[in-house]
Amino acid sequence: MGLLAAIKGLVSRMFQSEMQDQFHVTGITSGDMQKAIQNWMLIYKGEPDWVDPEEGIRTIKFAKFVCEEIARLATLAIDVTFDGTRKEYMTQFWEKSVHDHIREWTGIMCECGTVILKPNGVGVDIVTPDRFEITELDGNHNITGIVFQDDYQEGKEYYTKLEYHRFFKAKVRMTDEEEYTDKTFYSISNRAFVSENSGELGKPVDLTMTKWSALQPDVHITKKSGDQIDSMLFGLFRMPSTNDVDPKSPLGLSAFADAIEELKDLDIAYSRNAEEIFDSRRLVMVDDRLVQKPAYRDEKGVTVRPKVKLPKFFRAMSGMDAEETYHEVNPQLNTDVRKSGINQQLSLTGVKCGFSNGYFVIDEKTGMITATQVESDDRRTIQLIKDVRDAMQDCLDDLFYAQSVFADLYGLAPVGDYEPQYDFGDITYNEEEDRMRNLTLANSGYIPKWQYLVRFEGYSEEDAKAAVAEASGSQEKGLFNEE
Repeated sequence: MGLLAAIKGLVSRMFQSEMQDQFHVTGITSGDMQKAIQNWMLIYKGEPDWVDPEEGIRTIKFAKFVCEEIARLATLAIDVTFDGTRKEYMTQFWEKSVHDHIREWTGIMCECGTVILKPNGVGVDIVTPDRFEITELDGNHNITGIVFQDDYQEGKEYYTKLEYHRFFKAKVRMTDEEEYTDKTFYSISNRAFVSENSGELGKPVDLTMTKWSALQPDVHITKKSGDQIDSMLFGLFRMPSTNDVDPKSPLGLSAFADAIEELKDLDIAYSRNAEEIFDSRRLVMVDDRLVQKPAYRDEKGVTVRPKVKLPKFFRAMSGMDAEETYHEVNPQLNTDVRKSGINQQLSLTGVKCGFSNGYFVIDEKTGMITATQVESDDRRTIQLIKDVRDAMQDCLDDLFYAQSVFADLYGLAPVGDYEPQYDFGDITYNEEEDRMRNLTLANSGYIPKWQYLVRFEGYSEEDAKAAVAEASGSQEKGLFNEE
């Protein structure tokens, strides 16, 4: 991990140096924040600094489990619909470029604390904090200057692009105006580089010689009226928590940032339990004289003592007492005590990550760590997911706006407005309870019986209506209590 950290540090310094050379700006993210992000990403990948093979300390990657659980709950049954003249275009963008990826992106956001979602012309790029540098903030702590880094390999050559977004003020004279006036443009500058070594920026290369050939070196954008556009052309997805690593930074903390020590203790407890189970194998020690085959001389007259292959749990011992040639060892496990300790650690870790007490437990049947059903009184978990959903909605609002601006700029859709409507699933939803409630409503005549069959039994609408009609003509009491 030390080597990896050193390499990333070198790349970061090269990134900073080239930013200064090309755009005359510097990053404002503190060293403490960069180190914290790097540490979170290593923990998420299963490479925390407390893993020690010699001491038998492994990791169960519980941090990744926590992030995926938050992402699962936050994106449960998510959907976005649109109104307005640009409804069809924005709906296609949501369905083709965002919907199928939003759960994965949310998990990565929980890992890093912050990600940026940025339109790329054919879809959406997710950019993690190690791939961008913030250069400027406004008085409200909003990003107003940022440089993105992108790269790819083609053959033996490595291509890198630096993409600088910022607001830029200039005196200009519009075509329908006589005098020069102050205008604020949204400017995007693209610079490409090529190198024969990975991790190096290398020498400048023309954009037309890369896969980014459709991009212009510099673009300056305003509204059609000449007014400043409403926001930066990307969505910032930030974990909704207080940043105590760098209070001045607009970046968020990882979902498990406050539970690092608890994650370490959990890994140690789990490793010790696994080690005890492994070492608890039954062991039988026998006098080696009892398991020897008779010696013989080979054709060269050399004495040969054949070896006996024993079961895994047998050990042949020399020098045992003549009266005790067989001894059996059956270690006693402290499974219940250790499991109780692990559950306590799981609960504390979950609370430090924003979940309700007791949300994570070891399942009695499978022995696997699982998440309990969210109940209506689990206010802490519900509040966590609500906060993440609010942050997601803010991010998607800005992402949709960015895509709409590019649609105007490149004529991708008819000019028009749009209004997104967000719909999220209920995280306290219980399918079996919903099934029984709908069955009661169907039997009571409050909803059509065929509707129950379509929703819960997998019928098509046509087959469901036919089944209900057939059941209604029978004298026997059926699913819906028909007489």
